[in-house]
Amino acid sequence: MRILPLFIAGLLLVGASAQAASPTTITKGTLTIGMEGTYPPFNYKDEQGKLTGFDVDVASALAAKLNLKPQFVLTEFSGILAGLQAGKYDVIVNQLGITAERQKSIAFTAPYAYSSPQIIVRKMGGGQYKTLADLKGKRVGVGLGSNFEQQLRTAGGINVVTYPGAPEYLADLAAGRLDAAYNDRLLVGYLIKSRNLPIMGSGVVGEPEPVGVALKKTNPSLKVALDKALLQIKADGTYAKISRQWFGQDVGKP
Repeated sequence: MRILPLFIAGLLLVGASAQAASPTTITKGTLTIGMEGTYPPFNYKDEQGKLTGFDVDVASALAAKLNLKPQFVLTEFSGILAGLQAGKYDVIVNQLGITAERQKSIAFTAPYAYSSPQIIVRKMGGGQYKTLADLKGKRVGVGLGSNFEQQLRTAGGINVVTYPGAPEYLADLAAGRLDAAYNDRLLVGYLIKSRNLPIMGSGVVGEPEPVGVALKKTNPSLKVALDKALLQIKADGTYAKISRQWFGQDVGKP
């Protein structure tokens, strides 16, 4: 009889297929995730020193769908892409904008969030800057190596002052050492709601922009697995729950 051999052969084919579909990671059974850890509400340490935030929750949910343990590696944003290429982590989950320039060297999943850049000013005497043209000749704080920095430099005529992270330039803005800052609209809304900082959002610039999970181009199996996991957490309501917790809205849509 040929039934048993055919059955065994079928099992072997299924096993081989499942193995081929398994994502490749630096450490078996673990998804190593690069992020700043100083970028509230996306990723930061709370008063107890625990890493938390929207990106942390999304990354953990994706890892769970892949049956992988999330392991976070914190690094300054200016070196975060180099760390990915050097193999320090499997992915970056850090509100990283999907840009044509970045796509030349790294891969992205489908977008997991959308937001727009926003000008940030002091509440008292900070000026009402609505567009990038209004910032010409002004000292504007921004994260080093961010797409926000590139937008300011492309606009021209702005005195761009770079910092390793948002806390530093927001502190300088509040102290009057900067005329404005430039960052994510979702960040501004969170800070106004949850932190006692004398700042406010001013002009929103452009249309909502997509952010995605970044990974090496040489790891297509991981990209396929992450895209599938992203669809799953959106379908089962996990993503909506995380989004509402941090922003009171679904930020997974433009």
